[in-house]
Amino acid sequence: MGYITDVDGIKVGHAQSMEGMTGCTVILYEDGAVGGVDVRGSAPGTRETDLLKAENLVDKIHSVVLSGGSAFGLAASNGVMKYLEESGVGLDVGITKVPIVVSAVIFDLWIGDSKIRPDEEMGYKAASSATYDNTDRGIVGAGTGATVGKLLGPICAMKSGLGSASVRIGDLVVAALVVVNAVGDVYRDGNQIAGPFKDGKLYSTLELMKEGYIGGFANTNTTIGVITTNATLTKAQANKVSQVAHDGMARAINPVHTMMDGDTIFTMATGKVNADVNLVSQLAAEVFQKAIYDIEYEVLSE
Repeated sequence: MGYITDVDGIKVGHAQSMEGMTGCTVILYEDGAVGGVDVRGSAPGTRETDLLKAENLVDKIHSVVLSGGSAFGLAASNGVMKYLEESGVGLDVGITKVPIVVSAVIFDLWIGDSKIRPDEEMGYKAASSATYDNTDRGIVGAGTGATVGKLLGPICAMKSGLGSASVRIGDLVVAALVVVNAVGDVYRDGNQIAGPFKDGKLYSTLELMKEGYIGGFANTNTTIGVITTNATLTKAQANKVSQVAHDGMARAINPVHTMMDGDTIFTMATGKVNADVNLVSQLAAEVFQKAIYDIEYEVLSE
């Protein structure tokens, strides 16, 4: 399947609390990367996404932070900024270097101790432990408290986590890292592999909605992730790649992009290889889908 660190020059680190069943994942681009983003869900929790608009000034991002803790988890980015500033990484403004850190969060407060959330200390720990060869996946970092298939409530959800995948075409590498915390179900080759589980049976969220189940575990879901590539992209192109990468999410998750989800995909390009943006976009959708399948979905309770 590969891992997002198959793209040269980036680091990944995780930190988590098993008592709180929450954590954060930090992807570092210490030399800077051109960034884009696309938000399709209607309940997002994000930080600094306006910077990624093509018309705005800043064109290099130094870190993407994926975090649990709902909006509280955005505080983990402060620890990442602290670590990067100490390391001399950031936008040079004369009197200091300001690290540009973007972030997205999932809601995982119900699964562990809701008073334990990713904070500045956890973000710093994840950043300072980041390595070039990290391949951690599953119940780690931002995936620690992730669940899926929650229309019948949290007790019928399945455990999810963090997955990753990559693809190489010649010198071009496109990779994805994803945390699945969707209200919807996961399908592979037309077969449902995750969703609401009750009385020993896997239920279809869409069919439940057709029968009148509306809302469910409202506003507590989202799928977040990042595409990283060594391709040379403009900000506008990076935003386009994020848009197309959502196709990979939609191939694997149904329903997707609901009012109860905050689905967000970042794209970061390190600018080492010339590549056609159409190819990069299609590969982004492919690896995002594969990263969703990289996760082992398990029943929480029966």
